[in-house]
Amino acid sequence: MSKKNTYIVALAGATGAVGETLLQILAERKFPISELVPLASERSAGEQVEFG
Repeated sequence: MSKKNTYIVALAGATGAVGETLLQILAERKFPISELVPLASERSAGEQVEFG
């Protein structure tokens, strides 16, 4: 897939239940993401976010 057909996605609340579910749905549907920018609260600093 060419880069012009992909998206840079910023996800607020990426470490929460809704964020994790959204990441799972995006992966299942093979949404064309070139870069994922996970955003979360200071409390979640350092947590790993898995995608794909």
